[in-house]
Parts: sequence; C-alpha cells; structure tokens
Amino acid sequence: MQTGSELFVTALEQYGVSHVFGNPGTTELPVLKALGDSEIEYILGLHEDIAVGMAGGYASTRRYHAHHDSDVLPVGVANLHLAPGLAHGLGNLYAAKVAGAPVVVTAGNHSTDFRHEEPILSGNLVGIAEEFTKWSAEVLDVEALPSMVRRAFRTALTPPTGPVFLGLPLDTMMTETDADPERLGEIPTAGRGDPHQIDRAAELLAAAEDPVLVVGDHVARAGRDAVDAAVALAEAAGLRVHGEILACEVNFPTEHDQWISYVPPDEDLAREVMDVDTLVFAGCSTNTTLVRHENPLVGRETTCIHLGQDAWELGKLQPADAAVLGDSGEVMAALSDRVEERIDTGVRDARLEHVKDVRKSLAATLSSVGTSDAADDPRASKADLVDRIRETVPDAYLVDEGVTSKYALLNRWPLEPEGLISNKGGGLGYGLPAAVGAAIAENQREAPRNVLGFVGDGSYLYYPHTLHTAARHGIDLTVVVSDNRNYRILKDNTIKLFGGTDTDHEYVGMDFEPPVDIAANAESHGAEGRLIETPKEISSAVKDAIASSEPTVLDVLVHD
Repeated sequence: MQTGSELFVTALEQYGVSHVFGNPGTTELPVLKALGDSEIEYILGLHEDIAVGMAGGYASTRRYHAHHDSDVLPVGVANLHLAPGLAHGLGNLYAAKVAGAPVVVTAGNHSTDFRHEEPILSGNLVGIAEEFTKWSAEVLDVEALPSMVRRAFRTALTPPTGPVFLGLPLDTMMTETDADPERLGEIPTAGRGDPHQIDRAAELLAAAEDPVLVVGDHVARAGRDAVDAAVALAEAAGLRVHGEILACEVNFPTEHDQWISYVPPDEDLAREVMDVDTLVFAGCSTNTTLVRHENPLVGRETTCIHLGQDAWELGKLQPADAAVLGDSGEVMAALSDRVEERIDTGVRDARLEHVKDVRKSLAATLSSVGTSDAADDPRASKADLVDRIRETVPDAYLVDEGVTSKYALLNRWPLEPEGLISNKGGGLGYGLPAAVGAAIAENQREAPRNVLGFVGDGSYLYYPHTLHTAARHGIDLTVVVSDNRNYRILKDNTIKLFGGTDTDHEYVGMDFEPPVDIAANAESHGAEGRLIETPKEISSAVKDAIASSEPTVLDVLVHD
C-alpha cells in the first residue's frame, strides 16, 4: 500500500520526470514528503509564477532535446499552493499556454470534507486554471489518480502541446491505495494532413504570381525536421520567407538566402510585407498587431493557404483557400514534393530573383534596427549590445524577454533552429524564470550549451528573486539585462497611439527613478552581478560570465 502522494510521485518517476518546480504550502506537504523519498529534485521558487515560468522554459527546451532523443519526456511539472498560489502562477501559465509549453501544473487543495467551511486560501482551482490550460481537473478519489495523471501528461504532450492543471486534495494525497501508475503509452503526432488539401495548396502555389511563406512557432515545435521542410518548400516554390508577428522560436534559418525578416507588429509595415497575391501561413498563431489595426493586414482577394497542427488556428484570421491540418513538417514535406512537380525551373528562378531584389532593398533598413544617432551618449545602443554578445558567445542558447531590444536581437543574430525561445505571451516576468528552467534542462544534455537570458530591465524587475533559485541550485546561467531604466515599450506605444515624439508627452509611471541597482540586487540573491556602463566593457564581461560556473547578471546600460 502507498498513499496518493507516494503514488503521484511514483508516476512522475515512471514517466521520466527529474525535476519539480514549486513554492510549497501546507496542502502540498504530502507531495513534498514523497518527493523527499524519491530521486526527483525539487526546485524551489520564491514565488509561484517563478515556478511556473521555470517549468515552461524547462519544457520548451526539453522539447528540442526530445526531437533527438526519444527517451526524453519534455514536460515541466510545477507544484503550487491552493487558490492564491495558483492565482499567483497565472501570468506564466498564460505564457506557457501561448508558448505551447507542455507543463503539468498541480496545486494542493483542502480535503473534500472540509471545504463547506470555506477555509482560508480556498477557491475554485479548476475554474481558476481552466482558461489558460488544455485541460483542468481535480483528483477527488485516490483510485482515479493513476488515470488522471496519465491523462494530464498525454494531454500536455499531444499536439498542439500546452499546459494542463490537476488539483490534488489533501485527503486524496493522504489516503492509502494499492493502485499502480498507468503506462503513459505512445503520444500521437498531428498526422500527415489531407492529401486532397495538400494537392489544392500545391495548385494554388503553382498558379501564384508573388507567393510568400509566413512561418510561425508551431513549425519549430514540430522539430528540426519541420524547419528543414519549411526550407525545402521555400526552395521548391521560390518563396520569400517571413516570420509571423511575435514569433518566439526559430522556424527558419535566418541566414538562408530566401529569409527576409520577421513581420513587424506595425499595421502599415505588416500590410506592406503581406501585400501579395498568395500567402502560405505555416504553423502561425500570433500573426496580428499589438493594438487594433484600422485596415485588414491581408487583402480580401489574397489567396491564403493555412498549414499546421492546431485546428483552431487554420483560417482563424483570414479565409483559407486551402487548409491542411497536420504536423507542420510532414505537411510541408509533402507539399514541397507536389509543388516541385508543378513549377518549372524558369518560374522558380524568376521568383528567386524577385526574392533577392526584396532582400537587397531591405538590407539597410534591417541592419539599422537597434542602432542610434546618439553619438554623445556613452551607453551602448541595442545593436552594440547584441553585436558584442554574439561575437563573444555565438553559439549561446538564447532565452529572450528583451521587449524593445528583441528586434535588434532577431535581426542581427544569425539564428539557427533550436537556438532561441522567447516570451510569446507578452506579459512580463516569464523570461528570467524560463532562462533558469532552460539552463536546468540544458545541463541534462551530454554537451550542454551556454544559456544566455536576454531580458529588459522592466522584465528583470518583475521577478529578480528568480536568481535565488539559480544560486541555491548552482545553475550555470548568464543573464544580460538591456537596461534603459524605463518601460520604453510603453513610451513607444504612447507615441503610436497619440502621435508626436518623446518631448510631446509626460510619461506617467514609466521611468525607474531612482534606478534599481540590479547588480547589487543579483548579488543579494547569491548570484554574481556587474554593472556595464560603456560598450567597450561588454565583450570581456560576457566572456567572464560565460566562463563562470555561477549564475551571473550583467546589467548593461543602453540608450533608447
């Protein structure tokens, strides 16, 4: 016989879980006790949202590992405390949902025979989590525990991947049972897609005059083979390639001759990029502007082809003239074969020449992203910062929440598949915890990559105590803070909404005065910290931080 909590932990071990991220409370004590008797490492976060963010970064990174090693279970597990603890974790549960991170979030709950007294910290846990998960449920009987844990893991891992929630009542966890964990079983792929729709897509691409491929993050989530399939499709059809708005993974190698840029989150620029006769949306989910746009981003007469593993996204924002539901890689591989049969060499070459012209015409604009005319400012530009990091550690695994520095990173760093994850959800406070989770995941590889968190100062200040977890567990991580000492994104959006320039607005609540000593803050949590005030200091500081086995925070002053 074993208790429900012991059975739960045994199931985690059987499924290959090696870490649980959490912030504990009384109703979690049975699970903590069982974890203490297991080989699973409990990673303490000083806030529930930190625990969920670490689990999300861990899961997204392990998913890349699982593409190459079938023995890897790419799931992050987070354990929270009752209603307020779960509510604290909702920001990064939302982030995990948008990122498609396969995370199993659990929370202890009061015993089922005690809830009528409305005890402290009680609430509708299933309802709280439901909006941000693929499945939200509570285990009300210990005999149901094996089936529900198995189902939770399968739901998180089945495409389109995403977080799930299980409530674990105290009485369920303390009741004895002779049940055993259920085997997880095989996880299905999204399939190869409808052959008729693939043929339809091939015909439309062959007939197109100016076709463009927009790749989204479901491509990277499907694996490196899916990215290769996107390249094969682009080459077979002679397509110009862009990344969807708010792309947060590498869905196409950015050094490829047919790659142009990410679609900007600006109405006029996005419309210009997508002003063509035929668009292929492959694995897209966030391809819209940050605020309301006045006119359609895609013309009503544009032929639209939608591909991907999430049925909800196909034809969501534009009508689909062909729609293929299936694994992004499998579908694009089949489509490239059919397109190659239908397009003659002359047409393909003409399209590639046009792509070359577009790439050449935009080169200067793209290379200027993050640069500045402030020649008398001693601080680094965002372009300076990105260039010096890249020169020092070009093979780093990047975890980004740079916000206003993001596009300098995306446009100036030659990105390869499985080299970047970012905060797709947009709410601050995911990047730093995700970087810690990613570093833990990387450390499980035989040849770990250097993990570099790239975050803005506003992002860092959401959860600076994340560094306590990194120091406590001896996590090898470098965090570079792009620090302009204000919420620059809000100032930029003020100008977009109301017009004018910086001098026309009195910004309320957007400046950090007095500035926070980020380096000292990092040191107070047990990490190494250093303030970088000029560009010439950046390279050596990054080199030293990478060489250190301790978590290190480099607070780099940048100008707007």
